[in-house]
Amino acid sequence: MRYLIRRVLQSLIVVFGVSIVAFGMLFMTGDPTEVILGDATDRMTVTQIEEFRVKMGFDRPWYVQYASFVGNALQGDFGYSFIRHQPAYEVITDKLPATIKLASFAFVLSLLISIPLGVLSAIRPHKPLDKIATILALAGQSIPSFWLGILLIMFFGVYLKWLPISGSGTWQHIIMPGITLAAFPIARNMRLTRSSMLDFMQRDFVRTARAKGISESRVVYAHVLRNSLLPIVTSIGLELGFLLGGSVITETIFGWPGVGREIVAAIGSKDFYVVQAGVIMLALIFAGVNLLIDLTYSLIDPRIRYGS
Repeated sequence: MRYLIRRVLQSLIVVFGVSIVAFGMLFMTGDPTEVILGDATDRMTVTQIEEFRVKMGFDRPWYVQYASFVGNALQGDFGYSFIRHQPAYEVITDKLPATIKLASFAFVLSLLISIPLGVLSAIRPHKPLDKIATILALAGQSIPSFWLGILLIMFFGVYLKWLPISGSGTWQHIIMPGITLAAFPIARNMRLTRSSMLDFMQRDFVRTARAKGISESRVVYAHVLRNSLLPIVTSIGLELGFLLGGSVITETIFGWPGVGREIVAAIGSKDFYVVQAGVIMLALIFAGVNLLIDLTYSLIDPRIRYGS
C-alpha cells in the first residue's frame, strides 16, 4: 500500500508538470487574447478587445488563472472550443475511441510479431532467421514513421490499390496506419527480447536445468523467457503509452479521426483549449498505464517485493 501511494503521488506530480506546460501554451506566443481572436482584432475596438480579455479572465495574474484552470480541469471543464462550438473535453472524448482502437491494433500486432521473433532469434543465434530479423529490426528503428507511412500509401494504396489511403470505417482502413505505428515497437521489442534471453541463457540456473534433463522447450519458455520478461514488460508498458500519445503523425498522414489528428488541427486553428484537454488526457492515460505496469512486476517475478 505504501508503494502504491508513492507511485500514485509520483504520477500526479508528472500530470501536474504536464498541466503547467499545457497551461503555459496560451502565453508562449504572446497575449492569449490576440492569439485566440486572431485577425478578428483588426475589426474590433480596443474596448471590445478588453471586454473579451476580462470575460476570459486573462486580466488576472497568471497564478490565479492557473489555479482556476486546475480547478475547472478537475471538474472536467477544459474550456470551450471556438472552432467546434462544443466543450473541449467532449471534442477529445469523441475522438478518443478511434485513437484507442488504432493503438490497440498496433500494440497487439507488435506483441504477436516481436516476442516470437525475438525468442526464435535467441534460441538460434547467428542463423539465417536471426540475421534477417536483426536487419528488419534495424530498419524498423531507423525508418521514420512519416516516411514509412508515405511508402505504404504509395505502394499499397496508389500503385496496387489494395487498401484505402485515408479515413476509417472498415478493417482495411486500420491496416496501414497500424503497421506504421507498430513498426518501431516491433523492432525495439524484438531486439530487447533477443538480448535479454541470450543473457539469461548463460546463467547457471539454465545450465543446471538442462543438466537435469528438462526438455529444451521448457527451459526456454519456463526458465529463460519468464526471467527475461521484466525488462520486456517495462518496454511494453512504455510502448502502450507511446502508441496512445505518439500517434499524432500517423493519424495525420492517414487521416485517422483520432486525438492526435484533432490536436494537430486544433494547433493549426489556434484552438488551444482543445490542445490543453488532449495533452492532459493523454498524460493521464500514460501515467495510468505506467502505474499498472509497475504493479504487475511482482506477478511476473515473485522474488520482487515492493519496499516502502
